[in-house]
Amino acid sequence: MSPKLKWFLIVVVSIFATAATGVYITQRQTTEAVSDTSNGQPPQFSDVNLTEEIVNPERANYNSVPLEKINSPLLGSDPAELALNAFDEEDSSATRKVEVFYPEANQALVTITQIEPANNSLKAVKYRVELATFGRSLLVNSPRVWQIVWAGSQVQCIPGSSVSTKQPTQTCQ
Repeated sequence: MSPKLKWFLIVVVSIFATAATGVYITQRQTTEAVSDTSNGQPPQFSDVNLTEEIVNPERANYNSVPLEKINSPLLGSDPAELALNAFDEEDSSATRKVEVFYPEANQALVTITQIEPANNSLKAVKYRVELATFGRSLLVNSPRVWQIVWAGSQVQCIPGSSVSTKQPTQTCQ
């Protein structure tokens, strides 16, 4: 046999061996994970409604904003820009503070605090926008694609303003 044919056969056999080993390892890990129970009883599964929100204590102070009501794109490369576009108001008298946190590599949390004058008092509107990575665009070295997965808002009167000292539970107008 010629040396080229020998190398070709070696490459083909090693590709098949690698693929077979990968399939074997993948199937074996899945089987062990499913069949491994500590008490010898079969695992119990419960019906979970996937649309049901998981209770998040940080979300509890916010009123949920349906993503269908957001009139801006929910996908983009900059989490802060996505959040600002989602809650952009034309009122230029508001002071805006934007904070971006990355609790995990594939998650981003953007909080936008707007302080607005309102009827002899000040009100603070705080938005919370949670984002997750959706993947990357076509090129490997391109930035991540972020997607808004949850949004919420809350309105509070600024302490010491006339509305908040008289009626603390009333939201500013």
